[in-house]
Order: sequence, then C-alpha cells, then structure tokens
Amino acid sequence: MIRIRFHGRSGSSLSARRQGSRADAPHGTGTYYGDAMPGLSGDQIRKRLSNARLYLCTDARRSRGDLAEFADAALRGGVDIIQLRDKSGGEPLEAKEEIAALEVLAAACEKHGALLSVNDRSDIAYAVGADVLHLGQDDLPVPVARELLGDGPVIGRSTHSLDQALAAAKEEGVDYFCVGPCWPTPTKPGRSAPGLELVRAVGTEVPTALPWFAIGGIDLDRLPQVREASASRVVVVRAITEASDPAEAASALRSALTAPRSV
Repeated sequence: MIRIRFHGRSGSSLSARRQGSRADAPHGTGTYYGDAMPGLSGDQIRKRLSNARLYLCTDARRSRGDLAEFADAALRGGVDIIQLRDKSGGEPLEAKEEIAALEVLAAACEKHGALLSVNDRSDIAYAVGADVLHLGQDDLPVPVARELLGDGPVIGRSTHSLDQALAAAKEEGVDYFCVGPCWPTPTKPGRSAPGLELVRAVGTEVPTALPWFAIGGIDLDRLPQVREASASRVVVVRAITEASDPAEAASALRSALTAPRSV
C-alpha cells in the first residue's frame, strides 16, 4: 500500500487532513489517489515531532526477513519516529525495494501512531507520503525538497559542527536537526565524531525552539552522558536493531529519556 501524495503546482497537498487508516486504500489497488489519501496533517505531524523523544534508524532487515515484526516491536516499545536507512549490502536499496520496505514500516506507524521517516530521497518521501524527510549536509537543498513535498511533511537536517547546527536552527523549511555523531559508529565509517562537546555546545549556544536529537553510538549505557550533555531527544540504531528484544530495548531507552534528570 503506497501512500501517494499528489501536489498542485503550488506544492501544497490536495489533502491535508486525516481520512481513515492507511489500510483504507481502494480495494485491490494498494494505492491512494488525490483526496482519498489518508495521512496526518502538517500540524499533526509537527505536534508529534515536538513530543518525540526516541528516533530509530533501521535497515530493511533483509538477512533476517523480520522487518514487520521488528518494527511492530520497536514502536510498541516506545519509538516515536522510524526511518529506513539501508546500506547493509554496501549500496542503497533500489527505489522499488525501498518503497516496499517503507510500506511495511508505514503499516506499523499507523498501528502505533508513530512518524514514518525517509532518509535522503525526496522522491521516495513524496511517493510514499512520508511524514518526515531527513537530509544530510550534501543532499538536496531544503527549498527544493519543500517545493516537492509541500508544507505537510517535516524536514530534518544532519549537523556535525556548531556552525552547521546554528545554520540548521535558522534555515527556512527545516523543522528539526540532529547533532553528532556522539561516538564513532559503523553506520558512518570514516566520519570523525565531534562527541558530547558538540551536544553541550548546541545546548548552550544554539537558541532555538526546534526539536533536536543527539545521534551516533548512543545506547542505554551511554544515555545518561548524553542527557547530562543537554540532549533530551536521541536517535539510535544498534541499541534497538541488535537487541534480542526490540520492544524491551525501546521501552528501556524511552524510560531513561523521560525519567527526571539527576541533579
């Protein structure tokens, strides 16, 4: 079931209100057209983003074949946003494969009230009607992505320095940004980690009302250090994707994120 969003020449969505579950596509088509498209309005997406604490990036789990079960467990445990980021074979997924995996994640998001995020690919985000598009520093310019997607979906930025974070906090069209990596991570081989010093600097030197997430090598054991450095939202990968019980891992992370911070 691909949630295709149609946009007018102005870039605004033809349907900005929720019109039933994603399971309500015309029978046998698996596709939404025009005003029949369900989904969250821009205001609803932004409200959920503002309340989000736990953001998960996962591959398509091709070797395990359990993407649906994994996503259901992770979201049940408390993940607020789930993003597909799959380079496990050394190359990105083909568009058809990525859309198929995102359909699986979309069903889990609908069930649990989570946000569906697409990494890098504005065209894929448009095709599946994603709630979130995440862009790196070298990806499509935000104004171009916004023109394609319209005003509904939120757009995030990766930042790896204080200057980049300051720019993201003021960049038109950006709704949130990520800060890191806090520790070196195999998902970004060769990238140096600015560490928790960057998280601290963003917390004290970037005046912004935008939500921002610490990212990079974060797990349950390291989470207290991340919170101490001023982050209240995190992106995780292996802390959940490699857990024997993804629901329990997500629940533990969420509990640690929302617990009163020690003084």
